[in-house]
Amino acid sequence: MTIQSLVKRLRQFRSLHRWVGITVVTFLVITAFTGLLLGWKKNVEVLQPPTLKGTSAIPVEWVSFETLSRNATRAIDSVTHEANTIDRLDVRMERGLVKVLFTQGYWEVQLDLHTGAVLSVARRHSDWIEHIHDGSIVSDGFKLLYTSYLGLGLLLLTLTGFFLWYGPKLVRDRKGA
Repeated sequence: MTIQSLVKRLRQFRSLHRWVGITVVTFLVITAFTGLLLGWKKNVEVLQPPTLKGTSAIPVEWVSFETLSRNATRAIDSVTHEANTIDRLDVRMERGLVKVLFTQGYWEVQLDLHTGAVLSVARRHSDWIEHIHDGSIVSDGFKLLYTSYLGLGLLLLTLTGFFLWYGPKLVRDRKGA
């Protein structure tokens, strides 16, 4: 490869690197910021309610999931005054606790597995932050495009960045030879 073609290639890589960098930077800032928040979610109560402790970790002493579901639904209705359906039950056996997560509003109700008593009703802000982080807040199709673009953009920036660092060394070496 001649020096002129190497210099021309470096200019092309510089232009590609600049435009990919400009288009990727916004997504990178969003992903970095939300990733930072998600890293702290267990340590900051505003992001995710702390996991409480129930009275018994022995399964034979627990009330039925039907009772727990009914208690959780009543608790969320009394707080939001809107109908909401259960998305999933997150049983924490060692803590004698179940977290009931709802489909709308990112709500969580924590219940004692032994008594069925409501221990906490709170929003899980970490869940909507996670949806922003991975792009699923728009749609699943957008999530796929978003993560693909970020991944490929970072890969392209790494490769062109390496060549922009190493290319001038090659030019200097060839000019010196």
